[in-house]
Amino acid sequence: MSDLGEQPLRIAVIGAGISGLTAAHRLIELAEEKNSAIDLSVYEAAPRAGGLLGTERIGDYLVELGGDMFVTNKPWAVDLCKRLGLEDQLIETEKVNRRAFVLSKGKPVEVPLGFNLMAPARIWPMVVTPLLSWKAKLRMGWEYFVTPRRNVEEDESLASFVRRRLGKEALERLIQPLVGGIYTSDPEKLSLSATLPRFIDMEREHGSLIRAMRRQSKSASENQAATGARYSLFMTLKGGLQQLLDTLRDRVRENAELRTGHKLTKLEPLEAGYRLTFDVAGSSEPVVKEVDRVLLTTPAYASAKLVEGFASELAKPLRQIEYASCALVLSGHKLTDFTHPMDANGLVIPYVENRRILAVSFTSRKFPGRAPEGHILLRTFVGGALQPELMNCSDEEIKKFTLEELRDIFGLHAEPDFIEVSRYVGAMPQYHVGHAQRVAEIHKQAEKLSGFELAGNIYEGVGIPDCVHNAEAAVARLLGD
Repeated sequence: MSDLGEQPLRIAVIGAGISGLTAAHRLIELAEEKNSAIDLSVYEAAPRAGGLLGTERIGDYLVELGGDMFVTNKPWAVDLCKRLGLEDQLIETEKVNRRAFVLSKGKPVEVPLGFNLMAPARIWPMVVTPLLSWKAKLRMGWEYFVTPRRNVEEDESLASFVRRRLGKEALERLIQPLVGGIYTSDPEKLSLSATLPRFIDMEREHGSLIRAMRRQSKSASENQAATGARYSLFMTLKGGLQQLLDTLRDRVRENAELRTGHKLTKLEPLEAGYRLTFDVAGSSEPVVKEVDRVLLTTPAYASAKLVEGFASELAKPLRQIEYASCALVLSGHKLTDFTHPMDANGLVIPYVENRRILAVSFTSRKFPGRAPEGHILLRTFVGGALQPELMNCSDEEIKKFTLEELRDIFGLHAEPDFIEVSRYVGAMPQYHVGHAQRVAEIHKQAEKLSGFELAGNIYEGVGIPDCVHNAEAAVARLLGD
């Protein structure tokens, strides 16, 4: 750790979402490990730290405003929680209701047992599912004999891969809604190598997804019990993800300067280091800061604007990363106000169903302590890459049609305890075909800049563990480790 020497190294982290807070925490950890001093500042444009994540109480409901859980087979978020002393606060999904529904001709239908996003581990559930026609089931079965693609180095869209191996109906009725529930993307543009590379590996190594799942299931019973997602692999914190954010924030504030309401408007390279100019909420005077190192965790378009004056070749691939918007409708209800038992983790909706909502997460069915006894907390998603026009609706219009959809699909027959809308405009990075190549070019160009790094959900994954890992890796590069 040669860059952490006797003189305090002046470092600025721009953005105090999960990536920025994690990066700042890692810098503090490394300084303590090496008994070295750093002059660390963290700046956030919004009035609060946390970015897209946050938890709040609405009456007796514990409501997540952004993501509500993280996977554990990517260990970085769990490791971070352990290092922060939060291990005893981690909880798994409830063992009951570990299944998901897909909307089929207006009715919720269970995802076939053993179906894991794109590949079936069990044959009989696929045979009897009403989600697909017999023609589609036969076409999926033929996947066993489909010749693998020769040019595996060329990126392929999710839609192309699925049509080629499993058929059009499997894409439209099953896989698009399951994957769309994760990435809110257009499957015709979504890069398979950047989002779900293990399925490429399955085709390359086994020649068939079905063959790969059958071989894997012999040694891993987990796949046999999965319905859409392996819910035992998901965790959160008892008090919501705000616990993680608050612990990170407090840790940073104890050891560094954390400023909210500070928007970075200008970034200038100096002979050694950088000059940063901020617009400050409530002030007519900008704030100027000079540092030795800078780590940007801002969205790609914002980062491109900041660096275009001195690193145009870096700005170019950053601008190529597109974003989508979505709205999250949060609502609380009495369970008896639904005719449907709501006995699952949630529902995803195929685009071909022509609905005004993307998915519904039954949050209080996944984790305890999210709703009062006899009630249910729902998180309904609207918009995304396939229905951007719905983001033009007012909050009241979104509430109205969301409740209409819940009435039609689940038999809701009473007003909710509460209903609120959170908007995420231009917040969902789109991992389009060629994303890995764009990210490689971004890293290549960033390496040319001394004391400069990038991190965030636009690089190697959108999930919380991916953001944690990416931020900590960026810190290591920033310090030359």
